[in-house]
Amino acid sequence: MANKKGRRRDFGSVRQLPSGRWQVRYRDPETGQLRPAGKTYATKTDAQVALTHIESDIARGQWSDPDAGQVNFAEYATAWLRDRKLADRTRERNESVMRLHILPTFGAGTVADVTTARVRSWRGKLLAADVGEPSVVKAYQLLRALMNTAVDDELIRRNPCRIKGADRYDVPERPVLTVAEVFAVADSIAPRYRLLVLLAAFTTLRFGELAALRRRDIDLEALTVTVRRAQAELQDGRLVDKAPKSAAGLRTVSFPAELLGDVTCHLEDFAAPGRDGHVFVGPQGGQLRRSNFRDDWVKARKAAGVSAELHFHDLRHTGNTLASTAGASTRELMTRMGHSSSRAALIYQHMTSDRDRAIADRLGAMIRGGGGAASGASEEEPTGP
Repeated sequence: MANKKGRRRDFGSVRQLPSGRWQVRYRDPETGQLRPAGKTYATKTDAQVALTHIESDIARGQWSDPDAGQVNFAEYATAWLRDRKLADRTRERNESVMRLHILPTFGAGTVADVTTARVRSWRGKLLAADVGEPSVVKAYQLLRALMNTAVDDELIRRNPCRIKGADRYDVPERPVLTVAEVFAVADSIAPRYRLLVLLAAFTTLRFGELAALRRRDIDLEALTVTVRRAQAELQDGRLVDKAPKSAAGLRTVSFPAELLGDVTCHLEDFAAPGRDGHVFVGPQGGQLRRSNFRDDWVKARKAAGVSAELHFHDLRHTGNTLASTAGASTRELMTRMGHSSSRAALIYQHMTSDRDRAIADRLGAMIRGGGGAASGASEEEPTGP
């Protein structure tokens, strides 16, 4: 005879506990043994509904072991980071983000303890503590990637990082220099860094890509610079060359013929010797570092009278904007920038009034060439009735 306080089923059962709440028990699909559900219910009906849902999940192959997520978060996160294939500098950044922003909140608990509500609260507290929004976005992206792996490992059923918009932020508009301002900065900086400024603006190479250039990467006849590697500085001060982030990062970029004189003079006066010598070196002949360039950059920026907010990386932004204004297509911008996605390239294709006027003028030329005429216009104005 069935228990008066419970209902026996082939799949499982519900029963009332001494506390008055109702417990669900069901057969584990892996062991066949009865096991209790992870929570109890206020009414018998609620418990029966929960049992039905569990049975349905098992039938559809969507059930996961509730105990699977009971692994220590810190241990799982540490192993996850260790096993990822990452460049040295990227690994350092990820370990720093994990240590500073993720483990203090989630490290002592289990993977299953990370819920959407806790993630939302954690993110809000970081922002309230004046942690920069880019850092909060990076921390959220890293946590989401970790929890995606936890889903793949069947430790949890669904990723709790489901906060709309938390994985991105609006980048503030950066300063854009005119061509004259670019040359003003180049004229104001130490001569050994003049070409660094010009190539950053007119080839849109990043600082790390410029610092890693060798003599053999520059073709004076073809007027090109080839990017094969990028320099990164580790937290212990070591400089390492790394491969570009994607295959698109390996690229050859043309520079204007007007820069040939600057390139030739720089190679003669400042570059390290030999085909494998660095194009840009520090004042003592060592590898170029941001730290031994920063003071020269600030002085040149002030002397040129450009925005005090201008960062060296903004020269890349300037170059992309100038290339777009010069008529570069999305694909051409992607190639010069070393991006495999069109998202960044499209940012630079916003209309300017000058470009819009030029487009309208060319359309007008097409109309004239095709024999069309605007309404109400003719080649001869009537002189009388």
